[in-house]
Amino acid sequence: MATNPPRRKVLVIEGEPSIRNVLQVLVTGLGHDSDAALNARQSLARIRQDQFDGVLLDLRSSRLPPDQMVCAISELRPSLVGRVLVITCEVSDPSTFDMLQRYALSRVSFSCVTSDLSPSIG
Repeated sequence: MATNPPRRKVLVIEGEPSIRNVLQVLVTGLGHDSDAALNARQSLARIRQDQFDGVLLDLRSSRLPPDQMVCAISELRPSLVGRVLVITCEVSDPSTFDMLQRYALSRVSFSCVTSDLSPSIG
């Protein structure tokens, strides 16, 4: 008898409740477990306490500068390096681009997420 592979666990870091809920529904719909955090302090506490296979990070949800937030995640759980998907508005800040490259982070613009989800939620 075939056994089901273990479900991956994804931490969604998003301060806006409606967006956080949509992202959690998306993650769950893709067959993963999800947990959520509202801000940097809460998300880092969750990362200390639990193992996650990936992180969806909205850079606007953290009071920490993006570089410090990603650095803190990678220090707490080195296994998450390269497993953080950054959700951004349009990024024009060179230091943010540098941080994305330095930590090998994938990025998706918020407008892409909402346009891809709008047919399924509207």
